[in-house]
Amino acid sequence: MAKHIHTGKLGEQLGEIYFTENGYEILEKNWRHSHWEVDIIAERNGVLHFVEIKTRRTASYGLPEEKVGRKKMQNLINAAEEYLYLHPQWKRIQFNILSITINNAKPEYFLIEDVYL
Repeated sequence: MAKHIHTGKLGEQLGEIYFTENGYEILEKNWRHSHWEVDIIAERNGVLHFVEIKTRRTASYGLPEEKVGRKKMQNLINAAEEYLYLHPQWKRIQFNILSITINNAKPEYFLIEDVYL
């Protein structure tokens, strides 16, 4: 397996732990519709969170969150619209980016909440 794929999968596992430890209930992991995917769909305090997780091993090539561009956010929104069509009970939603930098010591987390285009 390519190193970047391994890093991404590790980041998703760390993200799940991060959200669980911070009071979120994980509803879906790697939820897909068509060619769109949401890394984590979670609930906390009646709000449905659609989360994109970006992970890097160092900041040498920039911060992980810098890789979430307009197209990635639009894909997240498109996936969320389909999820909400299938689960219309949700009235409050939020889009988040979890940036994880894995260094030698321990992972560093940076949660960007309520992201808009």
